[in-house]
Parts: sequence; C-alpha cells; structure tokens
Amino acid sequence: MKTWLLDTGPLVAYLDAGDPAHEAVTSRLDEFTGQLATSSAVITEAMHFVSSSKQGARVLAEFIETSRTEVYDLCRPPELIEAASLMEKYSDTPMDFADATLVLLAEALDVRDIMTLDRRGFSTYRMRRRRSFRLVLDTT
Repeated sequence: MKTWLLDTGPLVAYLDAGDPAHEAVTSRLDEFTGQLATSSAVITEAMHFVSSSKQGARVLAEFIETSRTEVYDLCRPPELIEAASLMEKYSDTPMDFADATLVLLAEALDVRDIMTLDRRGFSTYRMRRRRSFRLVLDTT
C-alpha cells in the first residue's frame, strides 16, 4: 500500500476552505487511496493553526480518525537528539521540529512521498543515503 507523509500546511489547508491551497490539497487527498502518516509534532502545529475556529480542533481530530492517518510520536530521547541534529544541519533553510520528525519518520517507514506546502524545505532536506523527498503536490 502506498504511504504519504502529511505535513502541517496541507492538513490545515484541507480543513480550511478559505486557504489558498485548499482546492489543490483536497483534490489530491480525496483521490488518494493509500495510507497517510504523520507525527505528533505535526498534529500539535495543526491544532495551533485551527484553534482560531471554535470547532477546529474537533474537525482536525475527526479527519485524523476518519482518514485513518497513522500518527507517530517521535519524542524519545534518541529521536529528540536526531531531530535537534537535523535542525542544526538545516538551520539555514530553516527546519522546525515538526519537519525534523517527518524526516525521521520517512527514514523509519522508508517513505519518500510527502504532501507538503514547504517546497523549499522538503526539496532541500535529505534522508540517510542522500535520498530526496517526492513532493506529491508537484506530481500528477
């Protein structure tokens, strides 16, 4: 089964019809039949962005449940050290903690496909063995 990593931007855009990326994200997600995966750091960021709407947190939680998105917690000390190292390495891009956890998750799951609006970041970030990400919003 095909797996896509899900970043904060598309997650928020999918839930917010007023977001400029809503239509592009919705059309790709609605046609996708594989498995979505993300990190708890992405969920935390998304919860922050949707919290301005009274029902935002509930809508986000329900989307994660109904889409059967796998949420991975990458907060054990070795993972935190690895995330911090990545954030230092890509400080000029920059890379935040949620992005670092997605790179770690990509390596753990051996997944290159990511749904992100952060084209600059995820075009720059590399997994081990210099493997690049495939930005699914830029492909057909």
